[in-house]
Amino acid sequence: MIDSPWPAPAKINLFLHITNRREDGYHELQTLFQFLDLCDDLWFDVRNDNKIRRCTEIESVNEADDLVIRAANRLREVTNSSLGVDISIDKKLPMGGGIGGGSSDAATTLVALNKLWGLNIPQQELAKIGLKLGADVPFFIHGHTAWAEGIGEKLQSFSAAEPWYLLVHPGIHISTAEIFSNSQLTRDTTPIKMLTFIAGDGNNDCEPVVRNNYPEVEKVFDWFGQGSPARLTGTGACVFCPYPDEASAQKVARSLPENWTGFVVKGLNRSPLLDRLAKESE
Repeated sequence: MIDSPWPAPAKINLFLHITNRREDGYHELQTLFQFLDLCDDLWFDVRNDNKIRRCTEIESVNEADDLVIRAANRLREVTNSSLGVDISIDKKLPMGGGIGGGSSDAATTLVALNKLWGLNIPQQELAKIGLKLGADVPFFIHGHTAWAEGIGEKLQSFSAAEPWYLLVHPGIHISTAEIFSNSQLTRDTTPIKMLTFIAGDGNNDCEPVVRNNYPEVEKVFDWFGQGSPARLTGTGACVFCPYPDEASAQKVARSLPENWTGFVVKGLNRSPLLDRLAKESE
């Protein structure tokens, strides 16, 4: 067992526009992904017998359906590797929160096993494998804050401010598929330029749908207060609000209702997964 865990960081969408719905059912979008320093931790113990096992029980997620196991199996299939792995997970990211927990776990699995199995697949090729598992998996493999288009796989690195955030999860699970299939969702937002976003434009097209259909999320926005810069990430359920420093975010977090979970987190332009990968190469 490797002593040092491999991090699978959370992400937030600083904005999210749905620009089109394709004939195959996928949605084209524009978004700006940013990492947070809140991570799941994964450990990988390489096996020589071709078996892939999850050694941690995760409530409501069957092993065969877990993106971590699917990622490992997919990588083995593509490369015909004879190796296997035991995977342990310390799950910190709330599921159905819009912060990419499952996709990030899958990306970390691909990056770690690419190294530990000695496969040496280039990052772009690894991202193509990841895209089959989820539209935002390539971002987590990319490892940098990114302007994303297409279905989320066309990435351009972006240097964003790295404020502190209070990330609030109201204790519910929201299905991404449910939100993207909702008839209330706007699907024809006009694409914007990066400079337009920098000037202050951009919102989350999923936010009105989620707030209308999930009163628990609406209560979070009410708690932050009218005029707050709080915003939904992805399809929810997490809401984030930026602050100039950690102390300011902690002060607000202390008044959080007991039935919600709050995380005071730092925005990151570079994924901690890249640092872990570099450590493995030393």
